[in-house]
Amino acid sequence: MNTSLKNKTIQIDGSIGEGGGQILRTALSLSMLTGISFELINIRAGRKKPGLMRQHLVCVQASQRISNAIVEGAELHSTRLYFQPQQVQSGQYDFQIGSAGSTILVLQTLLPALMMQDHASQISIHGGTHNPMAPTADFIQQCFLPAIQQLGIQVDFSCERAGFFPIGAGQINAMIHPWLEKSKCTLLQRGKISSIHAYAIALNIPQDIAERELQVLTRKLELTECKKLYLQGISQGNSAFVVLKYENHQQVFSALGEKRKTAESVAKELANEVKSYISSDAVADEYLADQLLLPLALGKGGEFTAQVISEHTRTQAEMIQKFLDCNITFEPIGHIFKVSVEI
Repeated sequence: MNTSLKNKTIQIDGSIGEGGGQILRTALSLSMLTGISFELINIRAGRKKPGLMRQHLVCVQASQRISNAIVEGAELHSTRLYFQPQQVQSGQYDFQIGSAGSTILVLQTLLPALMMQDHASQISIHGGTHNPMAPTADFIQQCFLPAIQQLGIQVDFSCERAGFFPIGAGQINAMIHPWLEKSKCTLLQRGKISSIHAYAIALNIPQDIAERELQVLTRKLELTECKKLYLQGISQGNSAFVVLKYENHQQVFSALGEKRKTAESVAKELANEVKSYISSDAVADEYLADQLLLPLALGKGGEFTAQVISEHTRTQAEMIQKFLDCNITFEPIGHIFKVSVEI
């Protein structure tokens, strides 16, 4: 923690970098962890509809609830927020987004603060589980959580009901255990590949959509297994994802079906993403790279290789360094990057 900031309020311009909701979520996570207040202006200034949308507001409300925070500006479409946390409390929580907004992004906002407590917390979040602008439940379960488990972070996760846009009505459950033993991360080599599994889901829509996606993925990739999954839920939607298992890492790529886009097109684009990753030597893809920075900064630091460093990831690094005494660097190595987090 940056102790010189403990009794101050950090001023944050929400239009910096990619200017999205990640700035808000990271500020909330770090504020709860450090006890440092913040004032955020120009919230989501880089988006078509600026200000707090429902899923962002739920992130604020959920953070307020678990940290007993003093808050100003927690209203829909608000472009300014003041957040002063008190004491984070572990416990049993249930949060309703009330739309198809991402349950996963709410979970990722609360996870850092809750995993640093002395007791486990059980949380349920209702809303979207498979969102186009957020990690899917499959990515979290099969990629992000196994990656942070290598750091000593233990989360028991389940997707009880799937929720697709626009209905949502999904539910995720997570038991977040105290982070007892922190390990340094060194993930520079992913090792040999051991399996490639492809999965497809067609919820309350024709099952042949999932079958056609799996046919394309079977043709395009050297699969170990392909399987149609059956999820519970009242919404309608389609998702396909590929799990690549290596000696030292498990990476996931996912794609969501879209109206006016054929199942074959969805699967072909997904296969191309997988092939691009396989042909690189990186451990983390663009999205995991962004999500690993905060756990590393809260632990003992470390380093890993990344396929791409996005503007989103650079903004995340900038936000983390506002609250924590750490140094995050991105070093190009040929066509990939070495990411280092020094404590």
